Amino acid sequence: MQLSERHHQYWRANLRITGILLFVWFFVTFVIGYFARDLNFSFFGWPFSFWVAAQGALIVYVIIIGFYARYMNRLDQQHGVAEEE
Repeated sequence: MQLSERHHQYWRANLRITGILLFVWFFVTFVIGYFARDLNFSFFGWPFSFWVAAQGALIVYVIIIGFYARYMNRLDQQHGVAEEE
């Protein structure tokens, strides 16, 4: 099957956003989590490092999922591959 230039543009955009969001996920999970233990101040009564690990990362993950879903819906519509509703 021969892919058109439009298909190549679609997959380039898809891979680009996937790579960017995977980088954000990696940064939040490993980099911030690693350095959070050095944050020694209280945040809502809990150590900030605990809050980052327990709450902050989960919030970022939900934001990543929502952003990806919205972005891909728009990309699908722009390239004519959106599902019928």
